[in-house]
Amino acid sequence: MTKGRLEAFSDGVLAIIITIMVLEMKVPHGADWSDLLRVLPVFLSYILSFIYLGIYWNNHHHLFAATRRIGGSIMWANLHLLFWLSLIPFVTGWMGENHFAPLPTALYGVVLLLAAVAYRVLQGRILVTEPTHSRLREALGLDLKGKLSPFLYLLGVVVAFWQPWIGGALYILVACLWLVPDRRIENALSFENRPHT
Repeated sequence: MTKGRLEAFSDGVLAIIITIMVLEMKVPHGADWSDLLRVLPVFLSYILSFIYLGIYWNNHHHLFAATRRIGGSIMWANLHLLFWLSLIPFVTGWMGENHFAPLPTALYGVVLLLAAVAYRVLQGRILVTEPTHSRLREALGLDLKGKLSPFLYLLGVVVAFWQPWIGGALYILVACLWLVPDRRIENALSFENRPHT
């Protein structure tokens, strides 16, 4: 399989996940502001999940743009990531429909945690195929955000059982950390593609 085909497949899966999420949102029964307010939790959970899927799509694109070749283990690691991302519509809907109750909010965090672990596994499988001094390896460096995120998700899951709003705030914090574009890989690619004199 070519790198482009794997990216196209992943893009298609992410597009379907987003489509499923928006189709799960029900139109309010009524035309008043109070009717709209009843579906606000579903809409807020949708916004957070949409942002997360956008972050994964963006980082996935940059990661594969810097990847030289793919093999079977990378394909399976990519499917592993897509599996966890495909559960986002379910936990998004459950959390929103139940107004951020403890168990749905905690399970939402578990899915985010396992998606983050799957992304790290994918990144690790790609780095195995890279030369020791590759631009991608240098660009990823210590990857502090990548190491901090699972810890914050886990903390959010535990806290969500007592204070769901704090768990949700931790999930939002992680999204904010990643919402700021991570230019490490992009800068490494532009340096690599720069004409040498």
